[in-house]
Amino acid sequence: MSNRRLAPASEQPESFAFTQENAAWAKGQIEKYPEGRQASAVIPLLWKAQEQNGGWLPRRAIEAVADELGMPHIRVLEVATFYTMFALEPVGRFWIQLCGTVPCDSCGARELKGMLQARLGPAGHVSADGNFSWLEVECLGACCNAPMVQINQDYYEDLTPESLGTLMDDLAAGRTVKVGSQTGRVSSEPQGGAATLSDPTLFDGSRVGAWRQRFEDKNKAEGDEARAKDEAASTEARAATEPKIAKPDAGRPVERPVSDAPAQRAAGGDAPIKADDHADAAERGRSIAKHGSARPGDADVLDSPAKRVAEGEPAGAEAGAQSDLPRDAVPPQPEASGASENAPAAKPSEPSTKPAEPSAKPAKSDPAT
Repeated sequence: MSNRRLAPASEQPESFAFTQENAAWAKGQIEKYPEGRQASAVIPLLWKAQEQNGGWLPRRAIEAVADELGMPHIRVLEVATFYTMFALEPVGRFWIQLCGTVPCDSCGARELKGMLQARLGPAGHVSADGNFSWLEVECLGACCNAPMVQINQDYYEDLTPESLGTLMDDLAAGRTVKVGSQTGRVSSEPQGGAATLSDPTLFDGSRVGAWRQRFEDKNKAEGDEARAKDEAASTEARAATEPKIAKPDAGRPVERPVSDAPAQRAAGGDAPIKADDHADAAERGRSIAKHGSARPGDADVLDSPAKRVAEGEPAGAEAGAQSDLPRDAVPPQPEASGASENAPAAKPSEPSTKPAEPSAKPAKSDPAT
């Protein structure tokens, strides 16, 4: 960066005053700000004074702006020397401001600087024909299309030493030049053209429409699932507050009253027992089912102990040994098991009336034995 100093006194004009047109414009700028804040218009007025003076600010122009705004001269001088967009020395008809910050420096700004020094000489000096002067400045905000320069009020980007030389030749000859990228790059797209968003389906509606349909289907599925959960929750809540009435017979076979029972026949005026049932009860002999014959080995249906006693036969296998004792007599004791046939039977012992004597206490064992 060059030193920010005013031009030598030999180059300074004697006086400066806004033209009538520029004075009216300056008044309009000042009216944009409230009373007491007129100093906020200092930068627009300095820019207009530089434009009127051929592209640079002399001391008299800085002082004229300060007087217009009611500011001390030193305050306006601080502003003019701070911003590099204000040239403090005479410049050429085309003032080239070269960006030298990191993005541009990494992309070839050093090569552009070397070309300008070789063609025009040191920064801050006007070329012999009065057409060009150049200055290295801080970032100009076109980093995506670096390296770049600002010539007067226009940006020229994507430069090489060769393309910058051609541009300067065209400007000096009065030919029309292209502002912006010198390689045809649009906005801040990458070098070589756009590498993304190049599929035509992104713009004809086919891909976006398909994506939208998938999105809508997904939302519908999620909505159906949410509604199902809500319905299940409401059903559970309703079941908790409104229990169903119990139905014990639900799912069971229906039981119908028997229509051929004795009670039903008696209620209907018929005999409780059918004539066929009387015949079956009076039938003697073997049991014969209604739909089959008796099985081999079936006993006589009337072959019972009561029937045998009535016919004078023994009631059982031991009926011949039945005692003729009266019902209130004590029966004799049975023979002892294992007694011989000729041995007399043991007499029954009579119950003793004496109290039982206590048994002898067992002898204490000798600890020595």
